[in-house]
Amino acid sequence: MSSSTGQNVKPITGHCLRCRRALRNPSTDGYGPKCRVMVRKARKAAVVAQYKPHQVEKAEELIEQGALVPLRGNHLFLAVSSDGSATYRTHRAACTCPAGIKGVHPCKHRIAAHIVSLAA
Repeated sequence: MSSSTGQNVKPITGHCLRCRRALRNPSTDGYGPKCRVMVRKARKAAVVAQYKPHQVEKAEELIEQGALVPLRGNHLFLAVSSDGSATYRTHRAACTCPAGIKGVHPCKHRIAAHIVSLAA
């Protein structure tokens, strides 16, 4: 596709999950370049250090796969289960997954929501 000035125009491939800006290049995690940097910085925040390392790794994997979709701003999210058969509503304080309902330890969905909300 080209415009009337002869410049090439890239097609829009969706919107950033965090800021809702148009994405001009395909994104595997659903974030634009600036939002991706913010999310990576939030992963290293001192607040995230309160969680167990293996849980943080699972939460990071969840974010990288684009399995955390914001519902209301960057506070309430829809998280996809590991096998993709179920979805859970999650917030950094609560989650509707089985581990979140038991409430003994924060689940990976809550940790991922916390990381993304820190980037906001």
